[in-house]
Amino acid sequence: MRRLTRTVAAATLATALALVAGCSSGSDSADSPKGGDGKALEKVTYLTSFGNFGRDSYAWVAKEKGFFSEAGFDVEIKPGQGTGSVIQTVVGGQAQFGPIDLTGGLLQLGNGKAKDFVAVAAIQQRTMAAIATVEGKNIASPKDLEGKKLADTPGSVVRNLFPTYARMAGIDASKVTWVNGEAQTLMGTLASGSVDGIGQFVVGQPTIEAVTKKKAVLLPYSDVMQDLYGNVLITSSKIAKENPEMVKRFTGALMKGLEYALANPQEAAEILKKNVDATVPAAAAAELQLMAAYVRSSNSGTQLGTLDSGRVAKSIAILQGAGALQQNITPDQIIDFGLAPKA
Repeated sequence: MRRLTRTVAAATLATALALVAGCSSGSDSADSPKGGDGKALEKVTYLTSFGNFGRDSYAWVAKEKGFFSEAGFDVEIKPGQGTGSVIQTVVGGQAQFGPIDLTGGLLQLGNGKAKDFVAVAAIQQRTMAAIATVEGKNIASPKDLEGKKLADTPGSVVRNLFPTYARMAGIDASKVTWVNGEAQTLMGTLASGSVDGIGQFVVGQPTIEAVTKKKAVLLPYSDVMQDLYGNVLITSSKIAKENPEMVKRFTGALMKGLEYALANPQEAAEILKKNVDATVPAAAAAELQLMAAYVRSSNSGTQLGTLDSGRVAKSIAILQGAGALQQNITPDQIIDFGLAPKA
């Protein structure tokens, strides 16, 4: 009887403690993260553009250096799987922000594959899309891709833009075979020899060489398609309309992370390594050094993130001229120029 009494008492005490703990938890808890103004941080999910490589390390830098928290955000960073997937996840509400290739976004919007998203800042002023291979595959020019097998994620801008690139580069796209891959395993697929090339950004060269142990060969899309932007930061149309100040705060914090990462590539690479164990710091730092030339252009001045309506219109015209868009679209349909950083 005495043992039963002790058991009941212990159970009662445990229940009471659990209730107290439950009452003390929540957004007002002393343990909840706070911003610089003492307010609870707003939880945000951010997707990288494509896996977790050096080119996307600036988001981890913004988190590690406190730029996000200073702006009032508690950010969870998840790896993206390319333009189509990032758009779908942001529009679906599973994430609030993420970078996509602007040209890929135009293709998605102009062909009725996606809607209800807007770009609010540029990450790169020029497209970094490319086909990547290694020496020994007998690929030195676009025409050499005929008869070859390439791998990429289904939603990648490299893959979705390929028909336009092929038409402008004089490639018979029907003679090129595409197979599905995942962002984090594409380079390993290339290293295994099971494919001849992969969709990749030009800044991926150092990582490709680190993984394959061979010299990389790149065919940049920008060689045949001028004026195309690279990655842009997107959010849902709903968030942009209902909470524009929140979008501006987040964009500003991310741009701080981008600027810091470009100025301190080795430190940014180490921050990425701290959060993503598979990171090769030397390759990640080299990616950032290569990316720097794409982040600023002569018409963007020193301000990061600017977007020019005229250039976006030229991008649309290029795609329309190649027959790649089923619908007529305008820059204002995909860019919220009121939220984008000003030059």
